[in-house]
Amino acid sequence: MIKRQPITILLVEDDPGHAVLIEKNLRRSGITNEIITVNDGQSAVDLLLRRDSFQGGAHPDPLIILLDLNLPVLDGYQVLKTIKQDERAKRIPIIMLTTTDNPGEVAKCYELGCNAYVTKPVEYEAFRKAIQNLGQLLSLIQVPNKA
Repeated sequence: MIKRQPITILLVEDDPGHAVLIEKNLRRSGITNEIITVNDGQSAVDLLLRRDSFQGGAHPDPLIILLDLNLPVLDGYQVLKTIKQDERAKRIPIIMLTTTDNPGEVAKCYELGCNAYVTKPVEYEAFRKAIQNLGQLLSLIQVPNKA
């Protein structure tokens, strides 16, 4: 059996209610990973690239990102593009987790380098089930260590 390192989850979500529900339902699916939450795109980029208030710090490795599209300061597209263009961060898996299900927006995220796109259902029971299914997927994923 392969010994796997724990994976830290970076949740980039500006809606505090959604952030709580996402974490709660990931936990219900058996996820025990550390979950770091930031509420805007700029904070996510600063954390990952060790800028401004995160300068000199280090994010845990390995890491996976759950990224909303509709964020203040920098939107999800800008965050995705910035991360995938940076040599230090481009290998970090990014799962878009958003209420937007427009096919053009889905395509754009894949073109910018996302690894998966999950639509958050609006109805609570469907939302709960989708996040718990995502948790089951996250429990199986292997991610690269630092390059």
